[in-house]
Amino acid sequence: MNEQTGSVYSARLARVMERMKALGLRQLLVADPDSVWYLTGYYNEPMERMMVFCVRSDGRHIFCLNRLFPAPDAPWEQLWFTDTDDAVGMLAAVLEPGQPVGIDKIWPARFLLPLMEKAPGCRPVLASDCVDRCRACKDSAEQALMRAASRINDQVMEEAARFFHEGVTEREAARFIEDRYAALGCSGPSFPTIVSFGANGADPHHEPDDTPLAPGDSIVIDMGCRKDRYCSDMTRTYFWKEASGEARAVHDLVRRANEQAEALVKPGIPLCALDKAARDLIAGAGYGEFFTHRLGHFIGQRDHEQGDVSSANTALAEPGMIFSIEPGIYLPGRFGVRIEDLVLVTETGCEVLNRVDKHCRVLG
Repeated sequence: MNEQTGSVYSARLARVMERMKALGLRQLLVADPDSVWYLTGYYNEPMERMMVFCVRSDGRHIFCLNRLFPAPDAPWEQLWFTDTDDAVGMLAAVLEPGQPVGIDKIWPARFLLPLMEKAPGCRPVLASDCVDRCRACKDSAEQALMRAASRINDQVMEEAARFFHEGVTEREAARFIEDRYAALGCSGPSFPTIVSFGANGADPHHEPDDTPLAPGDSIVIDMGCRKDRYCSDMTRTYFWKEASGEARAVHDLVRRANEQAEALVKPGIPLCALDKAARDLIAGAGYGEFFTHRLGHFIGQRDHEQGDVSSANTALAEPGMIFSIEPGIYLPGRFGVRIEDLVLVTETGCEVLNRVDKHCRVLG
């Protein structure tokens, strides 16, 4: 770990320790591999084995690792164990006695319950928000990576729009998109690519099948890539050969809902207010019951991270947050329209990370 990268991780750890202090925590067990990487630069998928990074308020952090794992290039103390060692017991022995211990939301019960028995004075506290809330506000390096991933997504969306032809299937179109990601150096899609024709578009999470494209079909494309660990996500809806008057009107309504919410994004606005702005516009046009999901989700190393843009989330937008704005209208048995961008909250407003035009477009 060089000095420059080390300072990035030190800054992230300092932010986490501030949140620990607010909760009265002096020790926190981080188990989510993405969060471990975020704090240390070390990534490993432990499968059934235990891997924990113990963050301590005194700065004497401890890596707990199975000897089958590679050694991290990191300055912190390392606690190694084998498959036949009592790993939980070894972890319990290095915890500060009588102090509560923060627990990661993903840490399995097969580790947590034995730890509660072996360290009865260390009351477990769900504390993954200490890391998740820091991860929600991307630093400059993360922002640059997410801009780059979104640029690739813009390019592939434009290529996909040119790829469609009469009789092509949803599955073939999705494969084309994912092949382009690979050709552009992505590690893969950030989620299974959604391509939905016609009535299939009324299912927000339709899985591409062998449905062929036909004149008059709507084409919902929800796609994202993962590049250098960070994700993109975008949805556009097109029409093939022709579009009815209602289809055009619905598309225009969804676009305006998307743009109205994005225009409100700035530090200090409640996330629920963004959802309300888009939802009220759609409901006012008589389509409220057909907007069936929240307005957006947070994104970073994974396509869906902790945090959302919904009527239930009263948290305030903060600089560095990146989340989706994706209103939709889904008319069962007929068609669906969804338009999605990623937005980065800036000091004064927001930066929309996607550049592909959102107006109604008839292909072919």
